[in-house]
Amino acid sequence: MYNLASEFLASAIKRLMYYKELGDKTLAVLTTTDCHFNPNEESNSIAIIIQHMSGNMMSRWTDFLTTDGEKEWRNRDEEFEIKGYSKEQLIELWEKGWACCLTAIQNLQEEDLLKTIYIRSEGLIVVDAINRQLAHYPYHVGQMVFIAKMVKNTQWQSLSIAKNKSAAYNHQLKTSK
Repeated sequence: MYNLASEFLASAIKRLMYYKELGDKTLAVLTTTDCHFNPNEESNSIAIIIQHMSGNMMSRWTDFLTTDGEKEWRNRDEEFEIKGYSKEQLIELWEKGWACCLTAIQNLQEEDLLKTIYIRSEGLIVVDAINRQLAHYPYHVGQMVFIAKMVKNTQWQSLSIAKNKSAAYNHQLKTSK
């Protein structure tokens, strides 16, 4: 039987995993130096984006149903300071944030979806809070991919359908069925 709540949670997890995978693939081709490349003074490096995403995920998803998503221990402004982390340290932050997020969502039950939670004292139902993060995290992963493409330039390997390869991709899909 079709259960909208279960389908929503499965879909949210699937989408989040997809964007995590895009980030994983991006990080796999970068060096520590690449992670710290900053396009200009007003932009963030991939390292800064990871610091911010991890901080956001840890704050939002720790005790998700029972405490405000903007934890007192979070220092958001500090997430945008250069820390000089190695690629390995950045991956640890990345994985820690994603684990917190995905575990919290995977542990949700149908009856949790309409509960009210708080982020910066703003009440949101759980569905809306998940949707909010489904917009926030892909936004930053897209930034990571864009910066990595700048850094790698002609050595960049497309993470989806490469330029001028749509017809071949569509043909492959049809013939593989």
